Amino acid sequence: MALLEVRDLSVTFRRKGTPPFTAVDGVSFDVEPGQTVGLVGESGSGKSVTALAIMGLLPKRGAEVGGSVSFEDTDLLTLPDKQMRDRRGRDLGMVFQDPLSSLNPVIPIGLQITEVLERHRGMSRKEASAEATDLLGRVGIPDPKRRLTEYPHQLSGGMRQRALIAIALACRPRLLIADEPTTALDVTIQAQILALLSELVRDTGTALIMITHDLGVVAGLCDEVNVMYGGRVVERAERHDLFSQARHPYTHGLLQSIPRLDAPRGEKLMPIKGSVADNIPWEHACAFAPRCPNALDHCREVAPELVPDNGGMLRCHNPVGPVSATQGVGA
Repeated sequence: MALLEVRDLSVTFRRKGTPPFTAVDGVSFDVEPGQTVGLVGESGSGKSVTALAIMGLLPKRGAEVGGSVSFEDTDLLTLPDKQMRDRRGRDLGMVFQDPLSSLNPVIPIGLQITEVLERHRGMSRKEASAEATDLLGRVGIPDPKRRLTEYPHQLSGGMRQRALIAIALACRPRLLIADEPTTALDVTIQAQILALLSELVRDTGTALIMITHDLGVVAGLCDEVNVMYGGRVVERAERHDLFSQARHPYTHGLLQSIPRLDAPRGEKLMPIKGSVADNIPWEHACAFAPRCPNALDHCREVAPELVPDNGGMLRCHNPVGPVSATQGVGA
């Protein structure tokens, strides 16, 4: 049985004087215990808004959320604020993209961890301090006891991200959402953080939703991948199937935009033409049609449905044939 079931999730932002904007449109997926599920796409595809809706962190005013988010048979979207706060931290954890803006700059790292332990696990201050030291050591921060007294600006970027992961894991959540956790890090630290997340999932059985635009991250970490465009899932597949036989032109374009180690020197990348702003509302057509090299007249007139395809799911009227791109991303 799935730990998390997201069904027809939609998020529409409304502001006075401007037309409503639908950032997430009918998204559905499951996450099993111990599974790592990827949400992939360009900036503006709806990945982070999906995560914030699951966590109940969208503003009550201005954001209209529909559908259901069932966590162990409880619809998180229907919970009162107090009950949702209890769920966050205890059952659900989140690692944000920028640790420097996510951590409180005027509170020591140790206190930011211990307050979570005291609030959600009922620990005494002494017990929480010992647990915080253990957590920092577990995520690979050297001399963890001394780091408890330090402030975020005294830590390196990689150490701040590790501290943020320690806070998210403090209450041993059963589901962890990581929103672009390695974007601001260099490739060496990025590899260390990804290895840490993979190890935590393997050792604790925590389910992980990895939100990223980096298909290299997906290749090394995720079990199942959901490719999003214009607020909808356009392709879903197991990791190896996605990289060996991508079917949606958008997925194919993302793969072709990645530098390949085996490519001849000086060969140019093949970026996807246009931008995410060049789209058509899903109600009228395929949103990707203006940028799609495979688009037909039918694509600009009728929106495709998400249907079973090759063991996965696909939303496309004119998919491409199987394309192997594993050499380019190290899958």
